[in-house]
Amino acid sequence: MALRVLAAMSGGVDSAVAAARIAEAGHEVTGVHLALSANPQSYRTGARGCCTIEDSRDARRAADVIGIPFYIWDMAERFHRDVVEDFVSEYAAGRTPNPCLRCNEKIKFEAVLDRALALGFDAVATGHHARLVDGVLHRSPDEGKDQSYVLGVLTREQLSHAIFPLGDSTKAEVRAEAARRGLTVADKPDSHDICFIADGDTRGFLADRLGSAEGPIVDESGQVVGTHEGAYGFTVGQRKGLRIDRPAPDGRPRYVLSIEPVTNTVTVGPRSSLEVTSITAVRPVWNGPLEAPREPLACTVQLRAHGEVYGCRAQVSGDGSEVRIVLDAPATGVAAGQAAVLYLGDAVIGSATIASAA
Repeated sequence: MALRVLAAMSGGVDSAVAAARIAEAGHEVTGVHLALSANPQSYRTGARGCCTIEDSRDARRAADVIGIPFYIWDMAERFHRDVVEDFVSEYAAGRTPNPCLRCNEKIKFEAVLDRALALGFDAVATGHHARLVDGVLHRSPDEGKDQSYVLGVLTREQLSHAIFPLGDSTKAEVRAEAARRGLTVADKPDSHDICFIADGDTRGFLADRLGSAEGPIVDESGQVVGTHEGAYGFTVGQRKGLRIDRPAPDGRPRYVLSIEPVTNTVTVGPRSSLEVTSITAVRPVWNGPLEAPREPLACTVQLRAHGEVYGCRAQVSGDGSEVRIVLDAPATGVAAGQAAVLYLGDAVIGSATIASAA
């Protein structure tokens, strides 16, 4: 049965090939590019982001080649509120957000999907590298490009209206197909940076919005070893840019262990002190083949985009509002605010937001 499909087209090669595949499969496809900034010149250019004027032109050219209608939807206000302001407030609270994950959750699969369904579309297609098997999210076969982690926050209802046409393809195969189809984005570089930070200076971006607030950098004993101009400029596991006045007694590097926004204190210490085996995560979403595990469930967990995967046991609290994750081996650099995405094999079970680790 032919579906009415809205193809989200970022201006990159993945979304272009995804739209082409859906159209070729006989579905009624409309392309849409999301304008995420009221001032696109302030966002990344040179194919480094996904929401510049250059990207919108690339998306339109791809739609013309495919032969589908194309529109631009203004999502700037919603993006600023749900992604940019969230990014700033999370850092101010001492947490480390993932803006790409938040964009998927709040923009592409909430705002856009809601509008698409209201307009009579059956589904939204994107160029994410992930698979849907009987409604369950799975990893891509291209391990280096797998994006199931940043989609792990989606609900079952949202996934039921999602299509990921690139699910079984590697990035190399997608680029080769784009070239065969005559899509000019075939060799366009991937985006890697936060699109709304034009110069890539996250600390400077936050300082412009949160101001300067000098505070102490202390070691695990509480001894002051340096100062900073804002605790928001750090993340757990960070090693570079600490500006510590005195070296560690053993001469080894020191890392950020914790960030306390109330006292504006950053604590540093050896890498060994970063190791954690227990994680508490909140706001769980169970979108896989299982319900929330009331007993410890042996599975795996990924704690960062493209991060290492750890064996673990996961169990929800009595009221279901928290997930306790006990790792089989210690992890380092586990930051509050990041997502913990749980897997059974290649299948996503669910996700939750890291609140604390020990």
